[in-house]
Amino acid sequence: MLNLYFTALKSLAVKETTRYLRIWVQTLVPPVITTSLYFIIFGKMIGGRIGDMGGFSYMEFIVPGLIMMSAITSSYANVSSSFFSQKLQKNIEELLVAPVPTHIIIWGFVIGGLGRSLLVGTLVTIVSLFFVPLNVHSWIIVILTWLMTATLFSLAGLINGVFAQSYDDVSIVPTFILQPLTYLGGVFYAISMLAPFWQNVSKINPIVYMISAFRYGFLGTTDVPITVSITILVLFILVLYTVCYYIVNTGRGLRS
Repeated sequence: MLNLYFTALKSLAVKETTRYLRIWVQTLVPPVITTSLYFIIFGKMIGGRIGDMGGFSYMEFIVPGLIMMSAITSSYANVSSSFFSQKLQKNIEELLVAPVPTHIIIWGFVIGGLGRSLLVGTLVTIVSLFFVPLNVHSWIIVILTWLMTATLFSLAGLINGVFAQSYDDVSIVPTFILQPLTYLGGVFYAISMLAPFWQNVSKINPIVYMISAFRYGFLGTTDVPITVSITILVLFILVLYTVCYYIVNTGRGLRS
C-alpha cells in the first residue's frame, strides 16, 4: 500500500514539476528579470545614497528579502494556478474519487510549489552574485526558512485555487494582498527603523517574520528573535494545512 501511495505522490509531483518546466519562459524567467531590476534600481542607484543598514551595505541587506520575495510569489502562483486549472478542466474530480489519501494530493501540489520556488530562488541568488558576494551566516536557518515559507505559500495557493471562480480571482490575492504585504514586510528596510507604533503594526504582517528569519540566515542580524519567527511559521503552516485538508477531503468548492 505504501508503494502505491508513493507512486501516486511521485506522479503528482512529476506532473506539477513538468508543468512549470514546460513553460519555463513564463514561470522562471520573469521573476529573475524583475528581481534584477530591483538590484539595479534599489541596490545600485538608490542604495549608494542610503548607506549602510545594520553594518551591511544596502545591497547586501536587501538581497535576502528579494530572494525570499521571489520564492514566496513563485510557490504561491504555481499551486494556485495549477489547482484552479485542474478544477476548471474537471481533472481534479478524478483525484477526489481515486483511492488516494488527501495528504498525498496536498503534498503533490506542494512539492510542485517547492520545486518552482527553489529554482527561482536559486536563479535570483545567482543573479545577486553579480552585485554582492554571497555570505551565509547559517545554512540551516536559510534552508529551513525557505522550506517552511515555500510550503506555507503553496498551501495558501491551494486554498486560493479551490475558491477561485475565474483566472481573475487567482490573481486578486497576489496583487492586492500578497504583494503589498511583501513590500511592507521589511524587504527594503529594517523594521527597527520605524517608529515604535509602526513597528508594532508591522508585526501583524506574517511576512515580516519570514524575511527576518531568512535575513538572519544570511547576515546574522534580525528584527525579530529567530525562535519567534520559526514558531510563527510553524503555526501558520499547521493552520493552513488543516484548512487544505478539510476542503480537499470534503470536496468543498470542488465537486460540481
